[in-house]
Amino acid sequence: MEDESKVPVGRIVSGIQPSGRLHLGNYMGALRNWTLLQERHDCFFFIADWHALSTNYEKTDALRGNVRELLLDFLSAGLDPEKCVLFQQSHVKAHAELYLLLGMMTPVAWLLRNPTYKDQMAQIENRDLAQYGFLGYPVLQTADIVLYRPTHVPVGQDQIPHLELAREIVRRFHSLYGEVFPEPLPLLTETPKLPGLDGRKMSKSYDNAVFLSDTKEAVWEKFRTMVTDTQRKRRSDPGRPEVCPVFSLHQIFTPKETVATIDRECRTAAIGCIDCKKILTGEVEAILEPARERRREIEGQGSERLSDILESGARKARTEAELTMEKVREAMRI
Repeated sequence: MEDESKVPVGRIVSGIQPSGRLHLGNYMGALRNWTLLQERHDCFFFIADWHALSTNYEKTDALRGNVRELLLDFLSAGLDPEKCVLFQQSHVKAHAELYLLLGMMTPVAWLLRNPTYKDQMAQIENRDLAQYGFLGYPVLQTADIVLYRPTHVPVGQDQIPHLELAREIVRRFHSLYGEVFPEPLPLLTETPKLPGLDGRKMSKSYDNAVFLSDTKEAVWEKFRTMVTDTQRKRRSDPGRPEVCPVFSLHQIFTPKETVATIDRECRTAAIGCIDCKKILTGEVEAILEPARERRREIEGQGSERLSDILESGARKARTEAELTMEKVREAMRI
């Protein structure tokens, strides 16, 4: 059997739901890697607006605005429509057609054992998620991926089970109708878990995030008030970097030599928390200021420019999607 880790990377597909502004965790976990992949591979990156309905079907007032903001975040992070295909999921109707056809042959038991489905049904008590769309979202996710016949999907280690379910669905399709799709492989990417301003995982829902679109002043104010070592009451008290969320961010954004210096000086009280936070802000601003500049540039071109990017991407995506659907219809005798 061929070693899957040695299969050459060909086409890559991935998407993000438009659920609000993207933050540093989203950048480090996905967008930074996407900007590198677009330089070397054939990449399709999409705004998964239909997927957003699987958990927010009753809240669509902000959906169009969120799509716009997500596209701006994509572009400000460095995704280039000349180097990759950027499009909106709902603009390519073949996603819905393939979702329907794959749903016809996907066992319900596979969906019920999905760990994300079980976890969210158990944890989210104030939302009604007992809907077909939420149960069946892995089928839509599979359609989103295989519609473009990719060889790989960039994922973190925690997302491997999701991709494996897509691979199972592909194998079942092939056993019934013959081979049509490449079986998508994981392209494992390092996805550091960023602590938020309160020490928990950075998340919009926790209101503890630094967003790509935050102003320089807003970023400093967030870091200035960020929680540190709770036992360090005075400037003269020695600190414990290993329990400080600010230091955890330094380990991600700051050069190793500087991190070593901060570690040493924090433990001896040679550096205070405010100075430590100023250093961190400078390192983060090296990422955010170029992103703000790109965002200002694209916004200055007007809303028509954003529409043109999505329409151009959708045309390219539709062409590839239709090639796949011709093969699917032929295989299924439709």
